[in-house]
Amino acid sequence: MDTRRRLAVMIAVLCALVATGTIFRMREGRVAQKSAPPSTPAAFSRIVDLGHALGPDNPAWPGDDKPFEAVENASFEKDGYFTRKFTSLEHFGTHLDAPAHFLKAGWTVDQIPAERLYGLAVVLDVRDEARANADYLLAAEKIAQWETRHGRIPRGAIVVMRTGWAERWPDTARYRNMDAAKLMHFPGYSVEAVKVLIDRGVYGLTIDTLSVDYGASKDFPVHHLSHGAGLFHVENLADLSALPESGAYLVVAPIKLEGGSGGPARVFALMP
Repeated sequence: MDTRRRLAVMIAVLCALVATGTIFRMREGRVAQKSAPPSTPAAFSRIVDLGHALGPDNPAWPGDDKPFEAVENASFEKDGYFTRKFTSLEHFGTHLDAPAHFLKAGWTVDQIPAERLYGLAVVLDVRDEARANADYLLAAEKIAQWETRHGRIPRGAIVVMRTGWAERWPDTARYRNMDAAKLMHFPGYSVEAVKVLIDRGVYGLTIDTLSVDYGASKDFPVHHLSHGAGLFHVENLADLSALPESGAYLVVAPIKLEGGSGGPARVFALMP
């Protein structure tokens, strides 16, 4: 067999191993244990959309005036085609926070490497805790429990904090859950838990509330810490009940807004 043909056969075998997931199922030896970000699953059963449609009824952060507006720019009756012009806050609806949101030298939306917008979904289910305490902060122990069941969180994973808060969407009053002192009350990540997740090398934090910091926060320590480590956030995710604790993969697709601190995003789960 000549060299060219031998090379073609080797490439074909490698492609077959990748396509079937054989390479990514290896567990022997030091190299396999230090695996890079999770690979694309060889097959998935369905795709689940985890975002809300962007529109004027989306609950907004308190104090944001006219967070969204869409006006007709052309109509079938007048122009023979249909277009609209819309304006929106960067941090409105289901959206991504780029590291530049709280880090002056951080990546803007368009600078986040594409490979960081895809990864294994590590789902931390805190619905019971959130029902009992609206100010619940994710305990580091929840991460330890997940790792006991599924193994160490792999580098490149995207964390999903499932609080059940999406059940309140789009009722702004219930979603903000604001008290008489104008403080909001909804769950979020703790600094202690985020330190563990940064150590694991995750790429992003996501949640089904208005913020990865809990509602009553005034200094946003989780934003500062996680953006400082290069992590992105996705906030205001929709119903997450279909996601397994492990096995699904997330695709985060924000608007590629030049210089943006954040922007509307669609988020898809590739279900096992």
